[in-house]
Amino acid sequence: MVVGIHPLAGFDKLLHYRVPENLEREVGIGRLVRAPVNAALHLGVIGTMDPPADFPIEKLKAITSVVYPFPALAPDLLELARWMATYYAVGLDAVIETMIPGPVRKGVGIKIEKLLTAVRALTPDERATLEKRAPQQAKIMALLSQQFRPQPKSLVLSRLEATVPAVTALIKRGLVREDQRRVVRDAYVSDDWSAGERVSSIGPTLNAEQLAAAAAIKTGLAAAAFEVFLLHGVTGSGKTEVYLQAIEQALNAGGGVIFLVPEVALTPQTVGRLRSRLEAMAPGHRCVVWHSMLSEGERLDGWLALATGEARIVVGARSAVFAPLPNLRLIVVDEEHEPAYKQDENPRYHGRDVAVMRGKLAGAAVILGSATPSLESHANALSRRYRRLELRQRVDGRKLPDIQIVDMKIELMRQRGFTALSRRLVDGMQARFERREQTILFINRRGYSSSMLCTKCGHVEECPHCSVTMTYHRTDETLRCHLCGTQRPAPSRCSACGAPDVRWRGLGTQRVEEAVRRVLPRARMERMDTDTMSKKNRFREILADFRVGKIDVLVGTQMIGKGLDFPNVTLVGLVDADLSMHVPDFRANERTFQLLVQVAGRAGRGDQAGEVIVQTFTPQAGPIQFSRHADYDGFAATELAVRQQFKYPPYRHLIQHQFRGPNSDKLKFYAEQWKKLVEARLGHLIEFKGPAPAPIEKIKDLYRWQLWYFTDRITPVIGELTRLRADFAWADDVIQTLDVDPVSLI
Repeated sequence: MVVGIHPLAGFDKLLHYRVPENLEREVGIGRLVRAPVNAALHLGVIGTMDPPADFPIEKLKAITSVVYPFPALAPDLLELARWMATYYAVGLDAVIETMIPGPVRKGVGIKIEKLLTAVRALTPDERATLEKRAPQQAKIMALLSQQFRPQPKSLVLSRLEATVPAVTALIKRGLVREDQRRVVRDAYVSDDWSAGERVSSIGPTLNAEQLAAAAAIKTGLAAAAFEVFLLHGVTGSGKTEVYLQAIEQALNAGGGVIFLVPEVALTPQTVGRLRSRLEAMAPGHRCVVWHSMLSEGERLDGWLALATGEARIVVGARSAVFAPLPNLRLIVVDEEHEPAYKQDENPRYHGRDVAVMRGKLAGAAVILGSATPSLESHANALSRRYRRLELRQRVDGRKLPDIQIVDMKIELMRQRGFTALSRRLVDGMQARFERREQTILFINRRGYSSSMLCTKCGHVEECPHCSVTMTYHRTDETLRCHLCGTQRPAPSRCSACGAPDVRWRGLGTQRVEEAVRRVLPRARMERMDTDTMSKKNRFREILADFRVGKIDVLVGTQMIGKGLDFPNVTLVGLVDADLSMHVPDFRANERTFQLLVQVAGRAGRGDQAGEVIVQTFTPQAGPIQFSRHADYDGFAATELAVRQQFKYPPYRHLIQHQFRGPNSDKLKFYAEQWKKLVEARLGHLIEFKGPAPAPIEKIKDLYRWQLWYFTDRITPVIGELTRLRADFAWADDVIQTLDVDPVSLI
């Protein structure tokens, strides 16, 4: 028997191996094996079961072992890997390595726990003799005899300060039995969120819109065929309940479910709801959690549970789309519009688009849910590629929050200078604090201030390795670059002219936090941003405290801006609504509108009415006015008209070709020469923009140039670009990458 494997050895090539007779029953497509590559053993995935043509089989090397008795990549995943390698112009080995978690590739072992059980109780004489001759053994027997179940050996030894020889002696005498069991490492076994969500298996009564949406999806699931549903529901309209209805049907039919969320911070709440409802509906269902903050052991055990069928539902960030579920029936992509679904390193895939393709290959239903769908998904619904389902009302007849716009130009004149918080926002927070209601303040920039400016000479402190200003962090008096991580003490004098006239410019979460503490000194407040989330599970702790009312005001960045459901939040403040709008990106208006609507949706989700205060210097801007009235259709129609005029996505595909290196002039030369070659070969298929320096021209001492390709068809263009890149004489210090369907032009 001969198999072709894709080795995880740093190159993209199918290699053929013999299969020893003792392993023939264990091999199969998608199985993970070990095989020699050059002088070392490497992991590989079996991709074919066919011998190479015109090659003597006896000369082939043999695989040495099969790692697991089940496929590491199910057939649909292996086919998905091949599609991703082609579509995203990346090696198949890189895609497979992304699909198979690091702990699996590294060979991290399962955790075994030893258990001790008393075989029988001691007689009074035996107990007296043992206490006299071996007091440690007597203590161990006394403890084990009092327990109704086996006790962990490590716990017994630590509690009694006993030694291993004492336990060994009892085992040899037949008084104690030692067994072992596998320990499943699960970060969410005992979770305040799960405990708080344990209600009934039935769930709330669905309204008419929810019932219609759930019925349409259930019909699609019953057909056991691929279909994409775009569930467009306003914030608080009960999309999660519709998801749960579909998940229950898929599980009852014996299928597996993938539930994707864009932010790690959303996972605890989602897991809590899913686990409580699923355990009530069908005891024994296990929900695996999947995101980057898990330990290697937790990732391994979760992956094994899914691959073996022990668990049939996974909740996690974008990489959960690769969960090895044998019988996938449903994929849910919550907040499908979020840029977090796009990976910014190879392979640069988009989790939403990969989910749709995996659903197609597996014959599964896909639900894309959002209050503000991406314009790409909206266009697919208009063209009937996706089936659009709408939820226009909040559950229980709750009203959408009242949105107030504060013109900060006028506010600065009233307060005679710069201020982080308007008078209306301060009054609103004080009123909520007195009524014991909660407030969320959102600003999408961490740190105290975006830069330090000398008012005498105009010098701004910049990162020496990146073409951006350094952010001032007041908590530790440092300047930090949020691109490369460079950090240095904040100067008290200008580093250019020596003047002491250093001022802070711009806002960050720290500065907002300081302003809140001045106006609400008795309020309990927490800040959630990347700087405060360095400790594992810190985001869970803060959100759990906020949920039970231990925090009055929560200040944070985008991780608190969407998806979370806190009934006691009646005020949401957007401190600087203009941050996402004034950037050189054709999606800037779309992102601003989505952000405003999503953040506003955190208010008024309980019995109390909600209010949103938006601080902006451009109150008449389209995204702000459309979001004020939650008018998605009006915004989408206006924005799509502009996109169609300039043939921007979704009307054409966009490919970014980026060139990086230590010499800007050299990058420009190679980019221009490359463009001439591509124009000659593909000019009839591509419209070019550039080459030009990237908006952030330098990051980590590497300059960046970019070239843009607009095309109607990705596959033929990417295939030819890949072949041309392989033959082009690139300089060793010129790094170039292709990003298909990028979500950011910065």
